[in-house]
Amino acid sequence: MSPLKRKKLNKIRIKLDKLDNSFIKLIKKRTILVKKVLKLKEKKSQIVDQKRIKLILKNIKKKSLKNKIDPKITHRIWQNMIFAYIDFERRNFKKK
Repeated sequence: MSPLKRKKLNKIRIKLDKLDNSFIKLIKKRTILVKKVLKLKEKKSQIVDQKRIKLILKNIKKKSLKNKIDPKITHRIWQNMIFAYIDFERRNFKKK
């Protein structure tokens, strides 16, 4: 790789790192909201809501297409995030 391309690559990577920091802040906010939702659930069986998951993924696909983003990328991201939060809820569920 030429020095010029290396310099451009490094600038782009700095921007990606800043964007990743923004994602971390958003994930923290999302986690706070998920904790609030979890407090409202009375049974562990309420953690997984298949209808809601399907609706979320359907809406993400629409928004992705509208914004010219490959829907396979956003589907995988959201699906993994949903599964990660399901795991989080299961690990943090407290019986009342």
